[in-house]
Amino acid sequence: MATKKAAKKKSSSAKKSTRSSAAKKSSSKKSSGRKYSPSAGNDVKREMHAMKQGKLKSGRSGKKVTNPKQAIAIGLSEARKEGKKVPAKKS
Repeated sequence: MATKKAAKKKSSSAKKSTRSSAAKKSSSKKSSGRKYSPSAGNDVKREMHAMKQGKLKSGRSGKKVTNPKQAIAIGLSEARKEGKKVPAKKS
């Protein structure tokens, strides 16, 4: 029984080492640099602050924004309008 457990541990540790090296390889394939510019982050930060103060209004209707995700979306869209580095909308 003890030898089977030891064999399992050895095989699982060997698998872990190959996984970590594979993870390192996949991370190097990702594009280098930032996805969002620091100034785009500042825009989002400003909009979140306005939302928490209760001063952030939505575009057409002018209703108060209470959802943090909506505040982030507003900040990112304003950053896009200003030409900052922000990925394109998915939908």
